[in-house]
Amino acid sequence: MLVIVVGGGKTGSHLANLLLADGHEVRVVDDRPALVEKLSSELPKDCVIIGDGSSPSILEQAGIKNAQVVAAVTGSDETNLVVTSLARFEFNVPRIIGRVNNPKNAWLFTAEMGVDVSLNQSDILAHLVAEEMSLGDMMTLLKLKRGEFSLVEEKVHPKASTLGKTLMEITLPPESIIVAVIRDHRLIVPNGQTVIKEHDELLMLSRTTNLQSLSDLFENPEGD
Repeated sequence: MLVIVVGGGKTGSHLANLLLADGHEVRVVDDRPALVEKLSSELPKDCVIIGDGSSPSILEQAGIKNAQVVAAVTGSDETNLVVTSLARFEFNVPRIIGRVNNPKNAWLFTAEMGVDVSLNQSDILAHLVAEEMSLGDMMTLLKLKRGEFSLVEEKVHPKASTLGKTLMEITLPPESIIVAVIRDHRLIVPNGQTVIKEHDELLMLSRTTNLQSLSDLFENPEGD
């Protein structure tokens, strides 16, 4: 998969490294000489494209006509919107991600501007903090389908109401499943006969709206 990352700052370079590690083809576009020099020393030579990412000719040089994903992650919301609009309406890129730097501009990052996924870092951080506070010991590992589902991890509390029960005896919230049990540093693929034990770590997939109900099953019912 070819991914074009416009913006070679900390966010863009980190994203590029992650994608390369996963075996994707990556092009990073930036026009700042010092940053381009740094990127060229960190990334494979053919990954770095020097130029203005909001220029159609530069995007073509990066291979946008063959790209499956474009991520506009510069420090300028205006630039990111220009890039996402070009990627969608000029080059018909299937998947487009736009970084929101100023939360006040989040309303602009919509499908009408070519954005499939907007990354509002301030908003994401605020929601994660609020979520972690509201879900007790449950930790969110991954969001799926634009946040509709979550992969979470939770350690079973010694006073949990489900302690000592088999999975077939536990009624989970709708659209929720226990994917794995980590016990004594071993990963167990559970079945209906698997018994919940004290200090088990559970990996669970659930619709995000049902996370609180799921968390309640494995935490201290007394709330401390």
